Amino acid sequence: MTASRSYLFVPGNRPERFAKACASGAHAVIVDLEDAVPAAQKAAARAAIADWLSPERPVLVRVNAVDTEWFADDAAMCRHPGVAGVVLPKTETPEHLAALAARAGAKIPALPLIETAAGLWGALAIAKARGVARLIFGSIDFQVDVGVRGDDQLDFHRAQLVLVSRVGGIDAPVDGVSEAIDDVDALARDVARARRQGFGGKLCIHPKQVAAVNEGFRPTTAEVDWAKRVVAADAEAKGAAVAVDGKMVDRPVMLKARAILAEAS
Repeated sequence: MTASRSYLFVPGNRPERFAKACASGAHAVIVDLEDAVPAAQKAAARAAIADWLSPERPVLVRVNAVDTEWFADDAAMCRHPGVAGVVLPKTETPEHLAALAARAGAKIPALPLIETAAGLWGALAIAKARGVARLIFGSIDFQVDVGVRGDDQLDFHRAQLVLVSRVGGIDAPVDGVSEAIDDVDALARDVARARRQGFGGKLCIHPKQVAAVNEGFRPTTAEVDWAKRVVAADAEAKGAAVAVDGKMVDRPVMLKARAILAEAS
């Protein structure tokens, strides 16, 4: 689960779409009980998900936030063996994760959504909390919370999530959704920016986005070719100084090359 690049949302009140989402090519499917489901349909959606869940097709579930009336029942449902992890919205403290573990079970992987200023402020403690697989940036909600206008103004905040994920010893974070569904170029730019900034994956709101996200986070042919040349040159040098493409190969360069090859495989 933690190696996933694409995370596709599917509304919890649309069970006829669950199988289609699982067949979309997304590395992970998030069945959503929060934003996608009106209040009057929360209980029915939860029941529909519980009926559909199976260990043969594990999915993630986005529950409602800790301070909502639906949280306890949502979290309890996540004890089902078909739930591979829980996406927790509006995570702001490790105590929110403790509340989730108390109801969903201590062994369930958690993917906290960081979508408020308070959540970002406490992100390192959240990243270090027990059971956290990786952080997810709820970029649109974050903009609303802090009064930022435009996704391009969030580079500083994205960098903080990448940093705390590394310090916290968890996988690189997942970037928020791109609102571009039919604009292929805009989506490609969003994915390229996320990868360049150190993110390891991205949320998707439509199956059309999945292939572009998967491809955008995969090492390019040029990167893989470079990495192979570096590894080969280092092996041939047998400890002696060596250069590739006119640049000296030292330990950090070698580590980067190996990381690219590992990711490509």
